[in-house]
Amino acid sequence: MEYPFESLTSALGDDGPIAQYLPGFAPRREQQHLAEAIHRALEDKTVLVGEAGTGTGKTFAYLLPALMSGQRIIISTGTRHLQDQLFYSDLPLVKRALNLSVDIALLKGRANYLCRHRLQRAMRQPSLSDEKHQRHLRILHDWARTTTTGDVAEVLDVPEDSLTWSFITSNEDFCSQHEFDDLEDCLIHRARKRAQEADIVVVNHHLLCADLALKEMGFGDLLPSANGFIVDEAHQLPEIAAQFFGRKLSSRQLLDLARDTVQEQMLEASDMAELREQAMQLESAVRYFRLAFDIDPGRGSWVSVANKNDLERELERLEIVLGNLRDELEKVAERGKGLEGCYKRAVLHTESLDRYVGNAADGQYVHWYETYRTGFSLNMTPMTVAAPFQQAMQAMASSWVFTSATLAVGGDFSHFKNQLGIESADELQVDSPFDYRRNTLLYLPEGLPEPSHPGYTRSAMQEMLPVLEASQGRAFLLFTSYRALNEAQRFFEGKLDFPILCQGQMPKRELLEAFQSVGNAVLLGTSSFWEGVDVRGEALSCVIIDKLPFGSPGDPVMGARIEHMKQAGGNPFFEHQLPQAAIALKQGVGRLIRDVTDTGVLVLCDPRIRTKHYGEIFINSLPPMPITRDVSEVQTFFKRERESYREDAAELD
Repeated sequence: MEYPFESLTSALGDDGPIAQYLPGFAPRREQQHLAEAIHRALEDKTVLVGEAGTGTGKTFAYLLPALMSGQRIIISTGTRHLQDQLFYSDLPLVKRALNLSVDIALLKGRANYLCRHRLQRAMRQPSLSDEKHQRHLRILHDWARTTTTGDVAEVLDVPEDSLTWSFITSNEDFCSQHEFDDLEDCLIHRARKRAQEADIVVVNHHLLCADLALKEMGFGDLLPSANGFIVDEAHQLPEIAAQFFGRKLSSRQLLDLARDTVQEQMLEASDMAELREQAMQLESAVRYFRLAFDIDPGRGSWVSVANKNDLERELERLEIVLGNLRDELEKVAERGKGLEGCYKRAVLHTESLDRYVGNAADGQYVHWYETYRTGFSLNMTPMTVAAPFQQAMQAMASSWVFTSATLAVGGDFSHFKNQLGIESADELQVDSPFDYRRNTLLYLPEGLPEPSHPGYTRSAMQEMLPVLEASQGRAFLLFTSYRALNEAQRFFEGKLDFPILCQGQMPKRELLEAFQSVGNAVLLGTSSFWEGVDVRGEALSCVIIDKLPFGSPGDPVMGARIEHMKQAGGNPFFEHQLPQAAIALKQGVGRLIRDVTDTGVLVLCDPRIRTKHYGEIFINSLPPMPITRDVSEVQTFFKRERESYREDAAELD
């Protein structure tokens, strides 16, 4: 294929097709360097690990070489929202600019698609008989008659947390029994077929890792074969991969099995009343097992609670009841697909429970639990995904591109590569094209107590009052815990003349819309606001971070990995905890400057960044910002900013 430009560099240059097609496009040499490196990786079937600082334009940097490669490429990104942006906006734009006829497809996980069979069942579901859920079902029923994709993202009038979704979306347990009855009417089958025929397939990390895990276990695949994989937001991949290379048994899975068994018994084995009785006993055993844990939701290692008398008793009861249901289902499995499917699920859940309880000290997995208000999950997370991930990668003989704004720690990619077992890869780090030296200021307040001090949060927020006055609101306060967030919210009551928005008051999207529309708000958030949030312009001019985001050693997975590394003779702090915290900090800092004209102040309250020898690693991982310890320089910065805005406004007049 011939193109009307000499190279990717020229395609992304002043006179290239992107500049001609996209008004306001500014060529960036960092973007061009990344695009050329990705092109080489796809052509040479190699592995590339590339960090692109904020504002590089990494999306176009990988879309151009992917579209121009002539290969089948799978692009994986962190969230369904970013998937939709790539598929509906970015990819069509680049295709039109390059005048290419490349076929693209969007593929999400099964639970993102409507199942018409399950919708019909849901219309008769007693637990959805109240007015609210009936209204949601009517909306979904009308949508089901017109949709061609079945993608639940098309429905805006049913809240994401509506109970109805769990009854009408495609479900492995149910749909694996029925989807081949009418393939043309199966929307997930239609989406997968479409992906099989496409040149470029856009997926998310959960689906990618689910596919890799199935391949690694020899159970087939979810995704089509591909010549190359481009993984955006790759810093998220190790933790997501750990979910899929492990195992999980939840109360919801068990209750779904009990409910479906009752439904299938009525349809296919009406003479087997004892089957219904066994299913009801399972439902009761699940609820009593949850009650054997502490009332408040929490998480912990299984070995820390396994010897509790109540839990031992209820676990034994759960094992017996689940085994009895499995045996009863085996007797009737041949009567119909529904009962056969329930039997297979009962066998799988029994094996998962036996493995969870029987191998709690195997050293390969972290066995931990999590409890919710009325439910629980029993989890087995691998200590490391390096070996299985590498086996899956090598089995595909494809090129791999891993890119993100946050992969390196102090310029070193070792931590990321070690997590995924990557031994040989080309590396590239391109800095942000934004002028951080001129447009930002890093403030490190002095005199604060150690973060472990009980009065730390109050002292830190007291120091932030003059900063917020100087910035006139327009700030994100990012916390490492809900406890600190709630304490800060209480502290600021009556002390600020700016609107205070707090995570949890409303859905995240609505909270961000309110923040931008108000223009001088102060938003308090935790982990979900540290990344994937893009607020450009004057509304966000200050980002305040309360503590360095070290993972809690009390977390069962983190604690087990620390102990595992110690026993292997490693140094878990420098090999795992420190690099993880540095990457998380870079994500939070990345909220501040989102455009070339943005300016702002970053505040790192944590005194350890100055007093501990490892503080330099955090500083070296951040963009190059002027540093001050004097709040008056912060006030001067914002004063100059306001004067600049007034001058710009006068010129426009």
